[in-house]
Amino acid sequence: MTRREIREHIFLMLFRKEFHKAEELNEQMELYISEIKEPTVEEYSYLTNRFQKVIDNLESIDQILSEAVSGWKLHRMGKVELAILRLAVYELYFDEEIPDKVAINEAIEMGKIFGGDEAPGFINGVLAKVVQGKKSQSN
Repeated sequence: MTRREIREHIFLMLFRKEFHKAEELNEQMELYISEIKEPTVEEYSYLTNRFQKVIDNLESIDQILSEAVSGWKLHRMGKVELAILRLAVYELYFDEEIPDKVAINEAIEMGKIFGGDEAPGFINGVLAKVVQGKKSQSN
């Protein structure tokens, strides 16, 4: 599985999360992964660990997003865009292996594939504000 495919699977698991109760999350994740064409042990481990890390940091991620989209409520945002943004913010703030430009570009590409016509521009605008906030925190 390529990094892009793994990223898309994590996005799809995050998207699925929005439609299920918290106590169903592990079962839903297992169900989703079982639908993937036989992931290797390493891929399975990477997917589950990475998904769990996003979930573990979701409160911080949502706080970062809320600050970047002042005037918007996250629950009013499209579920596709929200899942993409959550994954991108995780990669920007909590994953040191992924360069910021890669996280942003991949999020925009997922917006083109899974979102509506406005999704790529919206995602780009929000992530530009997120990165701006990240830079001002590090100064």
